[in-house]
Amino acid sequence: MKSRLRGASTSGAEVTNISPHGLWLLVNDTEYFLPYKDFPWFEEARLCDILKVELHHGSHLYWPALDVDLCLDSLENPETYPLVYH
Repeated sequence: MKSRLRGASTSGAEVTNISPHGLWLLVNDTEYFLPYKDFPWFEEARLCDILKVELHHGSHLYWPALDVDLCLDSLENPETYPLVYH
């Protein structure tokens, strides 16, 4: 008996919710909240541009229309990645 070929991978990145305070992002079965106060690039962005997120190399998120790049580590440890240079 032969096994069937595997289907397309379901792991990746997906915006699951957007609120007046931020957005929720599901990446490989882990959900992250990105508040606008910490991720201001998304607050005035168009919905269609926020939803088009790509996951590269398993740890790099990219929104092509917004030209926003984030690594997963910056979501897991935001204190290590300040937005303002001192």
